[in-house]
Formats: sequence, C-alpha cells, structure tokens
Amino acid sequence: MPHALALAVEMVTTSLAVAGMGYFLAAIVAARVFMRERRVPHPDFAPDVSILKSLKGLDPGMMDAFRSHCRQSYVGEYELLFGAASLDDPASAAVRELQAEFPTHAIRLIQCPEKLGTNGKVSTLAQLATHARHDFLLINDSDITVSPRYLERVMCRFAPASQDAAKPPVGLVTALYRGRAHGPALGGSSLPSRFEALGIATEFMPGILLSKLIEGGLHYGLGSTLAVSREALDKIGGLLSIVDYLADDYELGAHISRAGYRVAVSADVVETSVPAYSWRGFFDHQLRWLRTVRCSRPAGYAGLIFTHGLAWALLNVLASGLSPLSLWLLGLSFFLRLAQAMTVGAAVLGDHEVLPNLWLLPLCDALAIGLWVAGFAGNTIDWRGERFTLKNGKLQRAN
Repeated sequence: MPHALALAVEMVTTSLAVAGMGYFLAAIVAARVFMRERRVPHPDFAPDVSILKSLKGLDPGMMDAFRSHCRQSYVGEYELLFGAASLDDPASAAVRELQAEFPTHAIRLIQCPEKLGTNGKVSTLAQLATHARHDFLLINDSDITVSPRYLERVMCRFAPASQDAAKPPVGLVTALYRGRAHGPALGGSSLPSRFEALGIATEFMPGILLSKLIEGGLHYGLGSTLAVSREALDKIGGLLSIVDYLADDYELGAHISRAGYRVAVSADVVETSVPAYSWRGFFDHQLRWLRTVRCSRPAGYAGLIFTHGLAWALLNVLASGLSPLSLWLLGLSFFLRLAQAMTVGAAVLGDHEVLPNLWLLPLCDALAIGLWVAGFAGNTIDWRGERFTLKNGKLQRAN
C-alpha cells in the first residue's frame, strides 16, 4: 500500500511538472506577442482627462508617485483629484505639499465623507467622479509611480482612428505593473516584500499576459490603471455598480466588457510600492489577494495548479527518490522558469530587481503553492483594519 501511494504521488507530480513546463512556454510566447504589439506606433490622441485617487493613510513612495503624475509630457489637459473621508487624514498633508510644489497644476483635495458601500475606496472614487470636469476618468492607486509619457500611452488607446470596426470600441484601458520592494529606513527591502515583488513580476503578470493571449484580450481591469470613458462608465451604472466588490479593478473591467466595450492594455508599465511587510502582513495580503482571485475567477484560480511547475518538479524529485527522470524534469523546469521570469519580469516589465532576486524563485514558488492551497480554506479576509467575508466577490462585514 505505501508503495502504491508513493507511485501515485510520483505520477501526479510528474504530470503536473510537465504541465507546468507547458505553462512556462505558453507564458513566454504570450510575453513575446505583447512585446510585438506594443511596438506598433500609437496614434496622436490626447483627450482631456481627470485622474482620481482615493486616499487613506500614507503609503511608501507616495510623494514620488504623486510627483510623477505632475511631470507628464501630455498635450491634453488633465487634473488631479484626491479624495479622503476626512481632511485630517495624513495623506491630505501630502496633497497640500504637492499643490505647493506644482502651483500651476490643477490639483484638488476633496472630502468624501459618505459611505456608499462596503468598499471604502470605491465609495470615495464615486464621490470624486461627480467633481471631475472631463469626459475621461483615470483611476489608479496612491502608490503608483508612472513615466512622463504615461498619459500619452494610456489615453491614445481611446483614439477613434485606432478602433477596429470589426471589434467593440475601447471602454477601458489598463496597464501592467511591477513592484518595488521597500524595507526599513536604514536597510534593504524586507524579505517578504521581495517575495511579493518577485511574485508580481514572475507569477502574476505572466498569468495576465497568458489570459490576454488565450481569451483574445483582457476582460477585466488592473488597479494599476483604470482609464475609462464616461460613456462606458454610465453604461454600467457608474462606480456605484462596483461599490460592494473587493476586486473593484477586476469588476470595473468585467462590467465594461460585458456592456459591449473592449478592454485595452497600455504599452506603458507602471510601478507599485510594496510595503516592508512582516511575515504576518505578507501572508494576510497574499491570502486576501488569492481569495479575491478565487471569488472573481474560480475556474482560473483552480487552473493555477498548472502554474506551479517548479514546485511540482521539486516534489517529484522527492516522490521518485531522486530518479534520473525526476532530476531531468527539475533541470528543464528550472531553466524554463528562469526564462519565463526574465522574459516577463525583465523584458516586458523592465523590473531591474528580478535578476538579483532570481535565487529566491524556488522559495517563492514553494510559498506560492502553499498559499494557493490556503486560498481555498475560507472566505474571510482582513482589509484596512477590518474583517470581511467574501460572497460572490462582494464584501460583507464579518460578525
């Protein structure tokens, strides 16, 4: 009986390791396709746009992120609207500092005290939207740092001349992102933060690119950038239609896609700050993220079993007692995993931290498979100091 069980484990891990190698190859192909697509010259289209940011507390790198939005080489008009539930929020002082530093820019700080739903961020954004002057809105998080050509590369995707008559019009534009790990003021980035940044570049983003290739485009949004036309937003009932969802970025894109519009991906890659997590904070954040994905895309979440090819190859070595075949599978899997990490993390995202952190990949993948399993165990999450349960992707306050 023990021999039969060991043989079964060996067969299963062998199959999953082979499937994982197939996934790594497919992700590399998807990355190459995306790189070819973004080399296509973009049309000259720079509509006026209102940038909305919901604030709650201070984030690492927040001021640098704010400044990057004020240094745009954009020919259109744009304004920055910051919303907070209370003007006593520490982030409000950062906005006032920004206003003083860029006095010629249209920067407004607006109090948004109403609780319109369980997602406080979307509640703030819905109130901000009523103050926006322009027909295009762009939403991103307060810790997102962008390039000087960010608005140019995002907003050009709405150009009427670039629309394919055989395809739906673009209703939302999103963007890929990389993570920048932070640490103590007198030291380097924390290890949990490096794990998260590496996971974004070499695990999450490859999956996004592959889903884009397989599904013929994205049908959801990423919180790094959510640029939307008023027309598309009105068609789905405005931001209030997603005010009770945790994955508001995903749902905004999904609602707009179902309303008959296309979700486009910008050629620009933005950067998000990864806080100096403790291990507890890291695990809480990862579980919240994974359970959000599971509720939003249950089939896709189950399919993540095939993305952990390196971890399955390592387990296969143990299950087979260091057989020559298992060692060959491990070597090939490791080579493809490195190729995938470098293609997506370095070539697509321009993440300079991927190369020095490649040695963490086996540990990162071992953690990822454990967290993936834990993501099935319950619907409870901790978010912004409160405890919620997830039901059909919506937030409900836990008792």
